[in-house]
Amino acid sequence: MGSTSLPYLKTNPQIIFFTDFDGTITLEDSNDFMTDNLGYGYTKRRQGNIDVLENKISFRDSFRDMLDSIKTPFNECLDQLRKNMRLDPYFAQFYYWAKDNNVPIVVLSSGMVPVIKTLLETLLGHPLDDHLTIVANEVESRDGQDINSPGGWQIKYHDDSHFGHDKSLEIKPYSALPLDQRPTLLYAGDGVSDLSAASETDLLFAKTGKDLVTYCERQGMPFTVFDDWSSILTTTKDILSGNLVVKKQN
Repeated sequence: MGSTSLPYLKTNPQIIFFTDFDGTITLEDSNDFMTDNLGYGYTKRRQGNIDVLENKISFRDSFRDMLDSIKTPFNECLDQLRKNMRLDPYFAQFYYWAKDNNVPIVVLSSGMVPVIKTLLETLLGHPLDDHLTIVANEVESRDGQDINSPGGWQIKYHDDSHFGHDKSLEIKPYSALPLDQRPTLLYAGDGVSDLSAASETDLLFAKTGKDLVTYCERQGMPFTVFDDWSSILTTTKDILSGNLVVKKQN
């Protein structure tokens, strides 16, 4: 198992924890917040979410349409998010426990790296430790403009998939390892952007009342409901200690 091609194995962890960011680590979705308050508003945004869930439009197209409606300069968007976003009240506890117990955290997001990094560092109060990795989309100039000018930025997608960022691609090299040679793979999410990752891990945490629960119920896909990160922390501790055995998926 080469750590160069599979970097999350470099510390020989027993568990790798993959997770969504918006609405999972945070209480609200930062992209929804920007769209609802700085873009075309809640009603059109929510209809786009429903259309994705019902396969009427790709997540990639719906999400770009959302963000394109935001003309606020990027630095001002970050200022608004710093003031309004909040972490799940138990995520910091999970973050420090994971650091102390060699559990890499991999944030797989359809959001944008600068937003996620800024919010995590702001809300945790310090630079990120190297046990947490962010894999997400980027931000780029629109038509050569300064991203900190009105209408000057746009999303730069991670890959060519209909998700824009197919989260399963980051997990598959690990899930493809022989069962006796790989860590237990966990995932937490809440929404339509998590659909590609939902079946790739050994245990899926899906947030109560959100679209991922609806999807899993429709597909007959097993999942564990969570309200906040306290139950995720308890369950992950139990897996690490051997008090809870999770059957690994092939």
